Amino acid sequence: MNFNLSVKRNLHWPSKQLLAADAVAGLSVAFILLPQAVAYAAIAHLTIQSAITATLLGLICYAWLGGSHFAIVSPTSSSAALLAAVVISMHPIDRNAGAALGIALVILTGVVLLVLAKAGLGRLSAFISRPVLHGFSFALAITIIGKQLPIIFGIKVHANDPFRIIVELFNQSNEWAPWSAAIGFSALVLLWILKRWHTVPGAFVVLVLGICLSSAVNLADFDVAVVGPLQLKSPSLSLPQLPIEKWVQLGELACGLLVIIVAESWTSVRSLSLIHNNVVEPNRELLALGTANLVSGLFQGMPVGAGFSVSSANEEAGAQSKLAGVIAALVLLLMVVFGQAWIGLIPEPIVAAAIINALSQALSPKSLIYLWKMDRDQYLALAAIVAVLAFGVLHGMLIAVGLSLAAAIRSFSQPLVRELAELGNSRDYVDRESHPQAQTQANLLILRPEEPLFFASVEGILAEVQQRLQSRDDVQILILSLEESANLDSTAAECLIELADDLKRQHKALLLARVKDPIRQLLLKLADEQFHDKLFWSVADAVVSAQTPKPF
Repeated sequence: MNFNLSVKRNLHWPSKQLLAADAVAGLSVAFILLPQAVAYAAIAHLTIQSAITATLLGLICYAWLGGSHFAIVSPTSSSAALLAAVVISMHPIDRNAGAALGIALVILTGVVLLVLAKAGLGRLSAFISRPVLHGFSFALAITIIGKQLPIIFGIKVHANDPFRIIVELFNQSNEWAPWSAAIGFSALVLLWILKRWHTVPGAFVVLVLGICLSSAVNLADFDVAVVGPLQLKSPSLSLPQLPIEKWVQLGELACGLLVIIVAESWTSVRSLSLIHNNVVEPNRELLALGTANLVSGLFQGMPVGAGFSVSSANEEAGAQSKLAGVIAALVLLLMVVFGQAWIGLIPEPIVAAAIINALSQALSPKSLIYLWKMDRDQYLALAAIVAVLAFGVLHGMLIAVGLSLAAAIRSFSQPLVRELAELGNSRDYVDRESHPQAQTQANLLILRPEEPLFFASVEGILAEVQQRLQSRDDVQILILSLEESANLDSTAAECLIELADDLKRQHKALLLARVKDPIRQLLLKLADEQFHDKLFWSVADAVVSAQTPKPF
C-alpha cells in the first residue's frame, strides 16, 4: 500500500491545463501543416504522400528524441527546393527515377546527420554565418515564388531561374487563364487579410474555400487546374533500387541539403529556447534530425527540418511540451485518412498562393537592411543572393557555404595581436591602443592574440609577435595572454615550444598567462623544462613573476 502511494506521489502527470494548451497548439499546427505538405510536395516534385509521410514521421521522431518543447520537424521550403535542385542536376529519365533519387538523398542525409551526432559535431551550423543564411533565404524565396507565378496564370514555362520565368511569362501573356489568375490572386489577398488574426489558420481556411469552389463548379471548364485524385496508401519500408555510382554521386551532393537542414533547424530551436530560457543540446538535435530524415527516407518521405515559421506558430499557439507535435500528427493523420477526396479537389492556383504566402516573410529585407546599418557582412549576404539567383539553388547553396567558410578562414588568416598595459595600479591589463593612459612595464612586452591558437592561425599570430619583439630592443621578457585559447592542437603546441626555444637562445624569456588546464597539462608534458614555473592564471601574476629577479 505504501509502495503504491509513493509511486503515485513520484508520477508527474501533465495538468489538465497543460494538456488543453498542447491540444489547442497541436490542432492549430495541423491546420498549417496540411497546406504546407501540399505546397512543399509541389516544390520538391514529389507526391503529396511523400510530404505527409515525412510530416508525420518528423513529428513523431522529434517528439521521441528532440529537446525543444516547441520545434516542429516537417518538410520545409528550403529543403524541398534543394532536393528538387539536386535531383534535376542528375537528369532523371522520368518522374519515378527522380523520386527514387530524391528518397535516396533523404536517406543519405539522415545517415550523415547521425554520424555527425555520434562524432559530437553538433556545432556544424556555426560554420554557416547568419548573413549567408539571410541572403540564401531571400534569394530562395524569390526563386520559388517566381516558379509559382506560371501556375497562378495557368501556363507552362521551361525556364528555371526567376528572371527568365518572368520574361517567358510575359511573352505568353495571350495564353493566360484569367479565372486561374483570379482565383490565385484572390487567395493571396485573403491570406494577407487573415494574417491579422494569428489564431486563424489562414492557409487552411483558403484551402477549404478552394475545395468548396471546386466541388460546386467544374473548374476544368474555366482552365483552372486542380491537384487531382490522390492515391494515398500505407507507406512501406524500402530502399531505392539505384546503382552504386548513383549513391556515391548523391553522397557528394548531399552537402547542401545537410547544411541547410542543420543551420535552419538549429536557428529555430535555439531562438525559441532563448525566449523561454530552455537548454538544448546540439548533438541531441542532430540525433533527432538524423533519425527523422532516415526514417522518412526509408518510408519514401521528403527531407524534414525544424522550420522557423511553423515552430514559432506552435509556440505562439501556447504549446507547453512536445506533446503538441504528437497531437498535430494525430490530427493531420485523421484529416488525411478521411479527406483524401477533398484534398484532390484543391485548385493548383491556391496551392501556389499558399507557397507564396508561406515564403513572403523570407522576402522581408529587414535582416539585410540591418546588416547595412551595422556595416558588417552585408556584402557576404549580397554575394549569397547573387550566387543563388545566378547559379541556381543547389550551386548557389554550395557557393554560400563556401563563402561562410572563406569568411571564417579569412578571419583566422589575418592575425590580430593586442598589446596590454596596466590600468593604473588596478592589476587590470587592458588594450593599450584603446587606453593610452595605461602604463607599460620596462623590459616587458605583454601581448594578447585575439583568436584561438590552432593550426590555421598560430604561425601568423606568432609571426606578428616576433615583429612586435623586433621593434622593441629593450624587451627581455615576453608575456603572452592565452585567454582566447581553450586548448592547443599539436601545431600550436609545437609553435609555442619553438618560440620559447628561440627566445631562450636570445637570452630572453617567454611567460604564458591565463593558461587553462588542458594547455597547462599539455605544455608541461611536452616541454616541462621550458614552461616549468612559467605558466600563470592571470597576467598580473605573470608580471609579478617577471619583475622578480631570477635566472630564466
